[in-house]
Amino acid sequence: MSKVALITGITGQDGSYLAEFLLEQGYRVVGMTRRSSTVNFERIAHIQDSIELVSGDLLDQTSLMSILRDTQPSEVYNLAAQSFVQASFQQAVLTGETTALGVTRLLDAIRVSAPEARFYQASSSEMFGKVMEVPQRESTPFYPRSPYGVAKVYGHWLTINYRESYSMHTNSGILFNHESPRRGLEFVTRKISHGAAAIKLGLAKELRLGNLDAHRDWGYARDYVKAMWLMLQQDTPGDYVVASGATHSVRDFCELAFSSVGLDWRDYVVQDERFMRPAEVDLLVGDPSRAEQELGWKREVDFDSLVAMMVEGDIDLLRSKGA
Repeated sequence: MSKVALITGITGQDGSYLAEFLLEQGYRVVGMTRRSSTVNFERIAHIQDSIELVSGDLLDQTSLMSILRDTQPSEVYNLAAQSFVQASFQQAVLTGETTALGVTRLLDAIRVSAPEARFYQASSSEMFGKVMEVPQRESTPFYPRSPYGVAKVYGHWLTINYRESYSMHTNSGILFNHESPRRGLEFVTRKISHGAAAIKLGLAKELRLGNLDAHRDWGYARDYVKAMWLMLQQDTPGDYVVASGATHSVRDFCELAFSSVGLDWRDYVVQDERFMRPAEVDLLVGDPSRAEQELGWKREVDFDSLVAMMVEGDIDLLRSKGA
């Protein structure tokens, strides 16, 4: 009998890659989606016939309990959140309701309706914020610099609390930035890759960005979802940093993206105050040694290949739209 996995946030970047991976492992995959006036199944359209979609919301505990009772999943992956850092400053309460209290509702629903299920919480490197040490590891103190980061800290500690209070198999993956051609257009990496592609194809003349000096630890999303699954296969639950161990600036990303299509980024990128955050996170770089040693995880796609892949993906996308 195949294992059942429930994924919240299945229509997002990570959810789509995780669903693909779990289908390859022989899982029955159930994805929870929110009811909305616009349907965005673009990332899962190619596997939609192979998965089951159910309607639910992290703001509505009754729907969560009903889904868990009906599907009885062996594994639950909580990838749903208000995940855009910039938006969390404008929508701080909504971010808290979804990204923080949503974890409470889901964990409590699992405790009541599917207590044997193993749980994965998508924690974030944004929890480290104003970093207390370099590189950041599982024991590094948190100092979040956005409502999103604060909400993620709440969800992270609650996951630990339910593990210790109720002996539940709850795990947190502290994932550093992970990108792909499926990344949302509002995120700076995709904004750069899409902008470089549009300028190369003559569809745009400039790209406006905020802080070019912010440093991040960037990896490939498809590599990172495997780490999520590996955590839930362990006998003992825990928390793991998942990262590349290398850091690059937004400026580095621009340089690589534009050079991959034969352009000099300095001719097209304009810094714009509108895209600056009220409180910036300057340097993130993770130490993935625990995940590598205990889970046997390793990344396969390096930074240069990731940037080139994203630009190539956006050129293909824009050409197909033009056609």
